[in-house]
Amino acid sequence: MSNSVIKDKSFAFAVRVVNLYKHIIEVKKEFVLSKQLLRSGTSIGANVREALNAESKADFIHKLAISQKEADETCYWLELLKETKYITESEFSSIHTDAIELLKIIRSIIITTKQNLKK
Repeated sequence: MSNSVIKDKSFAFAVRVVNLYKHIIEVKKEFVLSKQLLRSGTSIGANVREALNAESKADFIHKLAISQKEADETCYWLELLKETKYITESEFSSIHTDAIELLKIIRSIIITTKQNLKK
């Protein structure tokens, strides 16, 4: 699975989150909310990697479920940072769209994997 779309997209997203985090702490001098964003946003890809190395289908689903929760949490922190004016609407819009895309892909993989288990 070295050409995994979710693996590549979650890594690229983590890079974007790290860069946004650096911007927020350097320019806006905000350290608490941005750290939460950094943790959840980079955790998505870390859990995807763990899922790709799962010991069973159940373990795979479990790891992806954690990744799904982290993606949803990331959306929360992005929304909060936007509403509190730490990031602009344009900064928010692009990265939030990517977070939602990841969330949808992960959900779809979980649903498909569960359906295949029942067969």
